[in-house]
Amino acid sequence: MLQRLSKTARMLRAMSTTATVAVLCGSRSDLSTLKGCFDVLDSYEISWEASVISAHRQADALHAYVAEAEAAGVQLFIGAAGLAAHLPGVLASLTAKPVIGIPLDGGALGGADALYAVVQMPPGVPVATVAIGSAGAKNAAHLAARILALSDEKVAERVAAFRTDQASKAELRIDPRA
Repeated sequence: MLQRLSKTARMLRAMSTTATVAVLCGSRSDLSTLKGCFDVLDSYEISWEASVISAHRQADALHAYVAEAEAAGVQLFIGAAGLAAHLPGVLASLTAKPVIGIPLDGGALGGADALYAVVQMPPGVPVATVAIGSAGAKNAAHLAARILALSDEKVAERVAAFRTDQASKAELRIDPRA
């Protein structure tokens, strides 16, 4: 195990020092659902990195990753998980930085179990929770941008531009038959 941890430590030292947002999921199969998150972060020109670390199967690696990510300058964590969905909550227990949780759909309950697991955190260990699945992945990135905009004027300008563009797409007094 020590050899494995030292390998993990070497990997963590080699990770990008420029990421502002760390996006984590517990399984590679979750990455396709998170594509919208990565695309939205890119649209805001927010630097990010993605990692696959299970809160259940790689707890030591997760602890080491969070400490290293914070030291490298990560300002916000996004955790995506399905079923028991403990990853966002464990992230929130390891950092004082904001954590956004994305419940993933899957299993017999279609993501409802993950939603409850992510949203029902005990007092003092908050996780901002978004919708289940790919819509939630996009909103996690939009929420991250709004949080970062509080202290980054360039991100604030991009958020304002996105909102203006969204508002300009209203269609008033249309003929729905056309």
